[in-house]
Amino acid sequence: MAPHKGNDYLLFREAVQGLLRGDFTRLEPLFDDQSCPDRHKCCILDWYEKGYFDQEPMALDEALTCACFLGRTSIADFLLAQGVDPSAGAGTGLNGFHWAANRGQLETIKLLIQRKMPLETKSMYGGTVLGTAVWSAINEPKPNHIAIIEALINAGARLDAVGYPTENERVDEVLRRYGAKAQAR
Repeated sequence: MAPHKGNDYLLFREAVQGLLRGDFTRLEPLFDDQSCPDRHKCCILDWYEKGYFDQEPMALDEALTCACFLGRTSIADFLLAQGVDPSAGAGTGLNGFHWAANRGQLETIKLLIQRKMPLETKSMYGGTVLGTAVWSAINEPKPNHIAIIEALINAGARLDAVGYPTENERVDEVLRRYGAKAQAR
């Protein structure tokens, strides 16, 4: 691949550093439609199509994770269709599935379930995706957390991967409804 020149590639190099640092919130504009000048797509997809990510596989993995974090389901779907490893991109300690659960991104969760993402993969903190959703529903609640917990359980996530009872009435009601058993403390 020929060396790249110009402001577009300089912006890409800066984005790579941000992706590798897990600076996902700051990178959000690069995932928005029409962020690419003269195109009706986001910079991330434009750079993928230009081959900029060819020599940056770790940054591409993190781009998928960032898309999941931000709830950019169509971008996550595109990257998965291109063969980006759905379990990679855990430079922040969580992969895209964990981040989607944490951030309350229900549509992205549904896509990842449909794509048969592994439900029991653990983050660097030892939590499964369901465990991350439960922790987030209690500590950083978002409107879709309960629906995410239900979607994960319906997809086959193991209830014994989360501590029950949680001391959170809404979360405990859902876990109880799906058959959670009290764990010794």
